[in-house]
This record gives sequence, structure tokens and C-alpha cells, in this order.
Amino acid sequence: MSKVFVVGIGPGGLDEMTPRARRAIESVEVVAGYNTYIKLIESIISDKEIIGRAMRQEVERCQLAINAALTGRDVAVISSGDAGVYGMAGLVLEMILDLPKDKRPQFEVIAGVSAVNAAAAILGAPLMNDFAIISLSDLMTPWELIKRRVSSAAAGDFVIALYNPKSKRRIAQLAEVQTILLEFRKKNTPVGIVTNAGRSGETKIISTLENFTQEEVNMFSLVIIGNSQSFVKEGFMITPRGYQLKGETICD
Repeated sequence: MSKVFVVGIGPGGLDEMTPRARRAIESVEVVAGYNTYIKLIESIISDKEIIGRAMRQEVERCQLAINAALTGRDVAVISSGDAGVYGMAGLVLEMILDLPKDKRPQFEVIAGVSAVNAAAAILGAPLMNDFAIISLSDLMTPWELIKRRVSSAAAGDFVIALYNPKSKRRIAQLAEVQTILLEFRKKNTPVGIVTNAGRSGETKIISTLENFTQEEVNMFSLVIIGNSQSFVKEGFMITPRGYQLKGETICD
């Protein structure tokens, strides 16, 4: 029986792709994905049939991938980062489960290094305590709901990681988020901005909650806002776990 792998390829560089993800991609006959992500791994898929599509063609792309699997071919549907974090895992699984049981191809999700993990490593150690991930894209989630989520995470003193922070269409939203956060956090709260994490052109900026909206931020950026205890030291952003405060000497 054919199989559909939904694969997280990591933030971009082949050296940040897991061995399991690479083995799955190399084993299939067909690879489906967003054109930008296809280009990131083109050196290892030159012998594959490619189903590449532009942004906002996710349903069509996944349907074509499933159709290919129904002809008896193994297929990899790729997502950047982790396939289960704003990726294709949910959509592909829903579509496969809508098929009659005797028609369904096998299905497997293969985890990858998410953009938030890659960005955090570049910044230092900003996610050492509880954190929330929020996408600012309002294509499928109402903006008012996104703002409520930001407010709730800020009130809970979570470190907050923002996916899709800004685009050519969405200019004012990031400033609205800043306003919400300033109701709960000090102006000098550290904010890290990583653009093109793990890819060519990678940049890292550490700013403050008061000033971070003045920096260059785009759809390839990930923004991490510290909590009340986060700090910056020698160019690294750190959120303490609390071991020193409690005298703990081992990690859990």
C-alpha cells in the first residue's frame, strides 16, 4: 500500500533536517510542497516528481499529493519547520480520513525543527520557561481573536513567540500587539527578532518591547518577546529557568 509522509524539513538548511525526514523524502517518488520550500531541498529531490504550488493553494496541493498516493506511489508532503506547527499535517490527515477506509493510503507525520526552536537557539535561551506561540496571520483566524490570545498570554507572563509577524498587507497589526503587551510588561522587556533562521541571509536583532517595531520585520521573521524575568547579557537573550534561585544543580 502506498504511503503519504508529511515531513517537517526544518528551518531551511539541509544540515538542520533530521535524518529521519531526509530518509523519508529520499524514499518517495513524489514530493509536494510550497514552491519556496521545494527550492530549499531541490538538491535532494532532482529525481522526484514535484507538485509545487504557490501560497494559498494548500488544499489543491494536498489533494494532488493524495491523488498521487492513490495511484500507488509514495508521496512526501513537505512543510518548513515542523509539519505539525502551522504546517500541512492537519490538512492532509483530515483529507485522508475523509476517504473510505479501504481507499486510504498509509499516513505518517515526521517531526522537524520548528522555526521557534531555530530562532531561540540563535538568540540564546529565551524559551527556558513556559511560552506561547501565536501567529499574527488573520487569513484563517479573526484578528480580534488573535488579539485576545496575545492579551491572555501577556497576562499569564508567558514568553511569546510570534509567527507571521508582518507582511506587505499586514502593517499595523504588529504595533497593535506591541500596545497590548505594554499594558502588561516593562518597556525594556527584551525582544528578539530572527529573520531567515537557518537559511541564507540569516539575521539576528535583540531590541526592547518599546522599540522592536522600528526594526526590519517580515514574513520570514520570528519574534520572541521575553517575560518579566527575561534579560540580555553579552548579546544573548535569556529567560531563567530558576535553578540558581532554588539551588538546583541538575536539569529536568
